[in-house]
Amino acid sequence: MQRFCQIGFLISTTGFFVLLVASMLPQAGASLSTMPMATTTGPEFPAAITTFIPYAANPVFAGTGTDTWDQKIRERGYILRENGLYHLWYTGYREGANQTRSLGYATSADGLNWTRYKDNPVHQSTWVEDMTVIKSDGTYHMFAEGENDVAHRLTSTDRIHWQEQGPLDIRTVNHQPISKGPFGTPTVWKENDVWYLFYERKDQAVWLATSKDLKVWTNVQDEPVLAKGPADYDRYAVAMNQVIRYKGFYYAYYHASAFADWHEWTTNVAVSNDLIHWEKYKGNPIISGNKSSGILVEDGTQYRLYTMHPAVYAFLPAGNTGKEK
Repeated sequence: MQRFCQIGFLISTTGFFVLLVASMLPQAGASLSTMPMATTTGPEFPAAITTFIPYAANPVFAGTGTDTWDQKIRERGYILRENGLYHLWYTGYREGANQTRSLGYATSADGLNWTRYKDNPVHQSTWVEDMTVIKSDGTYHMFAEGENDVAHRLTSTDRIHWQEQGPLDIRTVNHQPISKGPFGTPTVWKENDVWYLFYERKDQAVWLATSKDLKVWTNVQDEPVLAKGPADYDRYAVAMNQVIRYKGFYYAYYHASAFADWHEWTTNVAVSNDLIHWEKYKGNPIISGNKSSGILVEDGTQYRLYTMHPAVYAFLPAGNTGKEK
């Protein structure tokens, strides 16, 4: 399978930073044996994206706690900052058995004080949780878990009205459908004309598939790109939440559990130079205390970290002199 070399300016999907990069990236369906091995050296885990302190007024967003459709929130929500305004999508549900997970929307001027959209929920015809949102060519693409942990895609042009596009069609390297069963927590990165999908199966490992048409996704390899262990903190479960590009490397933020019953989760980070070979941070977890589903958001000058489950907690850069503990 051919490889291609891309050298030039890479613009993040959120539009917050521009980097000069040189990277080797797989084409859709490339196999592991054709890819260069990762040779990351040096300080790959800078404090600016790994070291945070909790905001004093946490949580900054949570379920209402009353008899509303979003009495509780769960799993990974997602935040985009555009033109100085923060946009949050989240999963709301009522307490009790067999409750549908619906999509809510909120905005904030500072990323700390949020206003729910007056006509929430903005989507409830299909089950939506654990979402990632990417804007491409004027369209917002939401990749989310549906019922039975099956990943699907929705699209919008205004952040509010979402159209269901159906479940993702993921194939093996040999272009056969992947085995039946759940495939969830979709995390997506787009570079040039290629979409990269990271997905988990029963939180046991993370796989990578690529697509150019958003219709068929082909595994880069049929083995996971991120597995559990060997450390205790991610011995029993892993699932990816976000990929960013920072100073020439890719960083994956993922949640993990050290417990067989998954009663507690942590937020962690790994680094790669090719999106396939990942090195876990020796300082993991970066956030403990059962705060998971973490993502980074650039606030205009620096990154802050948000964890989304079971409520939205903000973590500010270490050394910040604002309202932090």
